[in-house]
Formats: sequence, C-alpha cells, structure tokens
Amino acid sequence: MTTVTSAAPVTFTVDPWDPGYGLAFSEDLDGGALGESSAELNLDLEIPAAQWHPIDPNPASRLPGTVLFLDGVRRIDARVWVHGANPQPGPGIAASFAAGLVSCDGVARIANVTVERGMFTAAAEATDITTRHARYPARLASSGGPDQLSLALQQRLTETEVQLALIFRAQNPAGDDLLVVDGPLRGRTHLDRTVGYIKTHHASYLPSEQAATVAALMPGQRTPAFTMGTSWRRNSWYLQLPGTPGVPWSGIVRLECSADLPPAQVIRLADQTTRLLPPLASSPHKDPRAPQNLVPIGGLERELRHRLGDQQLLYRSLRAAAATWPAPTKTSP
Repeated sequence: MTTVTSAAPVTFTVDPWDPGYGLAFSEDLDGGALGESSAELNLDLEIPAAQWHPIDPNPASRLPGTVLFLDGVRRIDARVWVHGANPQPGPGIAASFAAGLVSCDGVARIANVTVERGMFTAAAEATDITTRHARYPARLASSGGPDQLSLALQQRLTETEVQLALIFRAQNPAGDDLLVVDGPLRGRTHLDRTVGYIKTHHASYLPSEQAATVAALMPGQRTPAFTMGTSWRRNSWYLQLPGTPGVPWSGIVRLECSADLPPAQVIRLADQTTRLLPPLASSPHKDPRAPQNLVPIGGLERELRHRLGDQQLLYRSLRAAAATWPAPTKTSP
C-alpha cells in the first residue's frame, strides 16, 4: 500500500455572494481567472501604466453634500401573443418595471419612485392591454425575438431612470450631489456628476501587470483611473469594498464615468467614490449579494419590487382580459 502525505493542509474559502444570483464574476472562467477583454485601453490617464499601485483616496478631496443612488427593477408578468392581420401571431411580453432614487445626506430616504408597465412586441397592430388591476401600454420592439423584447424593456427602464434623475435635479438645482447609477453608465453618460457602479464582472479589462494591482487592493483603496473603449468609451477604476479575505474578486467593484470629462475631474470622482462607498457596503447576514450590493441600493430594490404589485394577481388579470378579447380570425389553408 502506498501512503500519500500532503505537505500542507488544503484550505478553502466561501464566496459570500449568494449563488442564486450567479457569480460576482463571469462564469466563463479558466482556472478561476476572468476572461480576457479586447477593450481598447489608455492606462496612463492618472499615472503611467508601469507605475500602477493601489491608491488611497485624497483625504482633502471635497465630498458632495448629497449622494444619490439610482436603480431600477423589471419583471415579466406574462408572455403574450398578438393576433392581427399577420397569419402568424406575434410574440410579446407584458412587463412591470420601476425606477427609484435614494437620497443620502446623513439620512437615507427614497426621494422618488416611478412604476410603469408595458406590453412589448414587434407587432405594429398591437393595442394596449387593460386589465382589472393594471394597464399595459403597447410598446414596439425592433423584433419579436426574446433578446429584442428584453432589450426594449431595458431601454424603456433606462429612459425612466434618466427622467427620474433629471426631475430630481431640476427640483434641487444647487448642484452639490453625486449620482451613483447601479449598473453600467451606457445611455446615461450625459448626466452630470454621475458614475456607474458595476458589481458583476464578466471580463478582466486590464493586462496582467495592472490586474495585479486589483488583487493587491485593500478595503478603501482603488486602482488608478484609466480609459476603456468597447462598443462605447468611458473612464473607469476598480475599488475594493470590505469583503471576505482570500475570495477572488470579493468586494471588488468597478466605477465608470463619462469619457468626455477632463482627467482632474475623473480623479476627483474616483477619490470621492473611494471615500463614500466602502462604509455603505452590505453585510452577508443582511444581503445575499454582500458586500457589493450597497445598503441604499438593496433597500431601494426591495421597495421597488414591492411596488410592482403581486405578479400572480397581475397574471390572472391578464388571462382574464385575454379571454374577453375577440377571438383571433382563422385563415383558410
């Protein structure tokens, strides 16, 4: 019999991110490493690429008087078919979605919420669906494929989020705020004093030498800012929240802002977020996506989902409304 001995005990760590939400990084991994990206990079925006190191935020950087958090939720209440002049019925989705804004100025409060619904389809003859409990205005999508219907829903949600932010700032014109958008900033880069907050990583945008700086970050530190271009351009930086030591990418988030901003303003935003966001990291016993799902965002998401209404009730109402529609006309073979 051959006895195999181990030179050192095998240990493991558990990622605090709830597996029900997928992974905090891409599932397309090779040995635990994030996939490489083909993004165009300018790594010398803040300091030369060869001199990259973890950065502590400037303690003298001025902080905004108010931090705003913008987020939205969406839900498909039912899948529908539109029967019209075309012999083939057109697919669609009846969806509910909501956008909300949290204002933090020492106290966190929900500043505004908008709840909307829609029946998204490529069928041009589609009409609004009115049920006992809700109305779903017809909204055209580019095609009836599942991805295109989902994209049309997401675009409408993004438009709703932007309008919510613009209305709030029109009512509060002092300009002493920072807006944090949950998710990529695409489609919202025109908003002033705004950053996108990305908590799920699908690719490593940095070369290995600079990616090592991400791995070396301590809580409350960030990487230098850099410019990246994929299908669109933006400035970005990585930030380490308080997380679980030893778990790859745990507590790492990426921030991004408009590529049109001058470097000094980008660096100021990077320092502000590095000072402001770590204290707002969530705890595993309170949030299954801790620490990346910030406390104000998690609370807002719960409120928005509540305001969408009961999905089963809306589904039954849609079924009941469909039963009263004129029966689709059958064409002769």
